[in-house]
Amino acid sequence: MDNLDGQHARDWVGVIDHFQIRAEQVSWRPRLFQGQVTADPNAPYLLHDLSFTIQAGDRVGLVGASGAGKTLLLRLLNRLIEPTEGTLYYNNQAYAQISPIGLRQEIVLVPQEPKLLGMTVREALEYPLTLRQLPSHTIKQRVSEALDQLNIPAEWLERTELQLSVGQRQWVAIARALVTHPKVLLLDEPTSALDVGRSQRLIQALQGLTQTHHTAVVMANHQLEIVKEFCDRLMQLQQGKMVQNAAASTVEWADLRQGLIDAETQQADEWGE
Repeated sequence: MDNLDGQHARDWVGVIDHFQIRAEQVSWRPRLFQGQVTADPNAPYLLHDLSFTIQAGDRVGLVGASGAGKTLLLRLLNRLIEPTEGTLYYNNQAYAQISPIGLRQEIVLVPQEPKLLGMTVREALEYPLTLRQLPSHTIKQRVSEALDQLNIPAEWLERTELQLSVGQRQWVAIARALVTHPKVLLLDEPTSALDVGRSQRLIQALQGLTQTHHTAVVMANHQLEIVKEFCDRLMQLQQGKMVQNAAASTVEWADLRQGLIDAETQQADEWGE
C-alpha cells in the first residue's frame, strides 16, 4: 500500500480493483484524555470483538438502535479513531502501517452533519481534488460529472454553507465524496435530511458506483426500507457487538424492525424519556 498517496489520480475507466477491508476482533473504548494513546481501563467497550470483511462492490447496510456503535465503526474504518484491541487491514496491510491521509483518499467518510468549512459549493467540491494535486481539467470534469449525477443546480455553486438547507449540505457532501472516486464510501445516515426523490436518486447513484466502478458502500441508516432496497448485506450492532452479519436476502426484516423499535423504547425508558 505504499502507493496510496501517489496513484489515486488515475481515472476509473477500465480499472477494476479487488480490495478488502478486514477486521479481526476489533474493540474500542474511550481514552482517558483527548489525544492520549492509552485507553481508559475503567471505560466500557463501546465496540466489542468485531470481525468482518468488506470486498470491492459490496453494499453493506449498518443498522442498530441509537448508540449501538454505528458511527464509531465508520470512524474506525476511516481511521479517525484507532482500535483499542484487534486489527484492521486494508488489502492485507494493517491500518497502522498505512498513511492516514493515503487511507482516507481511498476510504471516504460522509458524516451525518457535514461541514463545508466556510467554502462555497464549488470550492468544497474542488478542494479534495486540489489536495490530490489533480490537473485542473480533471477537477473540472469530475465536478461536472458529480453535478450531473446528483442533479445539483448550477446556482448552488456559489452558495455558502449558511445559504444551504441541512438536506442540501448533506447532498453536497455526498457529491464531494463522489468526485474523489473512492474505493470505499462510508455514509452515516445519508438520507436523514433528504426527501423521497433525492433518497431514490442517491440509491441510483450508489448502484452505479458499485456496479460500474466496484466501489464498496457501507451505509449506516435508520431507514430500513432504504437498507433493504440498496444493500446486499446487513450488519447489525447492538450495544457495540455484532449480532447479525448476513446476506440481505436472508434477513427477517419484520423481526429486525420490531427489535430496533424495542431497543429504542428500552433506551428511552432507561434515560427516563
